[in-house]
Amino acid sequence: MRLVFAGTPEVAVPALDALLASDRHEVVAVVTRPDAPAGRGRRLVVSPVAQRAEEAGIEVLKPAKPRDEDFLARLREIAPDCCPVVAYGALLPKVALDIPARGWVNLHFSLLPAWRGAAPVQHAVLAGDEMTGASTFLIEQGLDSGPVYGVLTEQVRPTDTSGDLLTRLAFAGAGLLAATMDGIEDGTLRPVPQPADGVSLAPKIEVEDARIDWAAPALRVDRVVRGCAPAPGAWTVFRGERLKVKSVRLVTDRADLAPGEIAATKNAVFAGTGSHAVELLWVQPQGKKPMAGADWARGVRIAAGERFEA
Repeated sequence: MRLVFAGTPEVAVPALDALLASDRHEVVAVVTRPDAPAGRGRRLVVSPVAQRAEEAGIEVLKPAKPRDEDFLARLREIAPDCCPVVAYGALLPKVALDIPARGWVNLHFSLLPAWRGAAPVQHAVLAGDEMTGASTFLIEQGLDSGPVYGVLTEQVRPTDTSGDLLTRLAFAGAGLLAATMDGIEDGTLRPVPQPADGVSLAPKIEVEDARIDWAAPALRVDRVVRGCAPAPGAWTVFRGERLKVKSVRLVTDRADLAPGEIAATKNAVFAGTGSHAVELLWVQPQGKKPMAGADWARGVRIAAGERFEA
C-alpha cells in the first residue's frame, strides 16, 4: 500500500522506521505538527518524525490544522491507500478521514477500550495497572472509539516510569502497526468493534495533577512520581519554592513521620505520607539540575519537624 504516516514525537519514530523497512508498503509522505519553539533560546525545532522523514528523503507535510485546504488538496493528490498514525497530536476532521481508501489506522498505547485519550500510559501507571498494551484501530469521529485490528500486551513493572513503559510500547507497537498494515493489505484483518464495557478515559496530565499529596498513601505518592516521569514531573513545595521529585523508594518500616514531614539522616532523606514514609532518591530544586535527595537535604539543612507544603 501507499502510506502517509502521521506522527510527531520521538515515540512515533520506531513505527515510522518499521514501515520504512517494510518491503510490502511505501511510505510516500509524513504528516506532523508544525515546527515548535524549544530550549532556552526558544528556537523553532522540527519534530522527531519530521527529522527522520527528511533523513529518509520523504515529503513532509506540516499543516497548522489538518482541515487546512492546502493540506487536504495535497493529500488527495498523493492518494494514499492508508494513513497509519502514532501520536500525531491533532484531531482529524471527517474530510481528512475520508481521503485514504482504507482509512487512518492509529497505534494507541493501551488495551482499548481502556484509557482512551492523550495520556494512556501515564494513567495506567497512576492507576497501578499490572498489565497494559497497545492497540491498532480504525480512526472514526469519536475519541479512540473505532474498531480494533490488533492488540499486544505488556506487563507494567513495579519500578516503571511512564517513560520506561512508553519506550517499550513504542518498539513493540511498531511491529504491531506494521503487521496491521500487512493484514489490511492482504485482507486477513477485519476490525472488531470495541466492547461497550470497560471504557476509561486518559486525559492529558496537567502540571497541577502532578503535585504530590503527602496525605495520600505512600503507594499513591510512588505512582504519581513514576506516572508523571519524565513529564510533567511530580513536584511539591519546600520553603515557598517548587521542588521536583524525580524518584522515591517505599520504606515500609518507617511510619513515624506526619504527612509531608521531612527527616534527614547522613545518607538519606525521608518524607511522611498518609501511610508509611518514602525515601526521596532524586530531586530537582527550582533552577538547578537533578541531584540525590541526601545531597539536597544536606545543602538546605532540614530543620526538625520541617515539612513540605500541603
